[in-house]
Amino acid sequence: MKKLKSQLKAIANSLTALSAQVDKAVMQIDKLQAPKKAVAKKKKAPTKKPVAKKKKAAKRPVAKKVAPKKQITVLDRVFNAIKRTKKGVSVAKLKEKTDLNPKQLSNALYKLTKQGKIEAKSRGLYVKK
Repeated sequence: MKKLKSQLKAIANSLTALSAQVDKAVMQIDKLQAPKKAVAKKKKAPTKKPVAKKKKAAKRPVAKKVAPKKQITVLDRVFNAIKRTKKGVSVAKLKEKTDLNPKQLSNALYKLTKQGKIEAKSRGLYVKK
């Protein structure tokens, strides 16, 4: 019987040592998987302390979220200027109305024609489709 007890103690000791090694391996794996800036906390052996329950905080009224206004893009400015005219608008008029430099205006007209929103009625005259 004494021999059996000593064998069981030896097994228990080896199991605790193995458990400690497994914990170390888990910590190393966590460190490798964690982002570089975050530092992994060391795990402590769980202790059986009584935990006091936290009181629930009183609910506060939540303010409604207001959707941000959509910013008007260059394409929107050019398209709005074109769609307000029935006969179409020239490039010179678009420059005046939108206050864009020629390259920006040219790029916007190109993109709007590719999207199918406008078309060139004649050279330099654009209308809404």
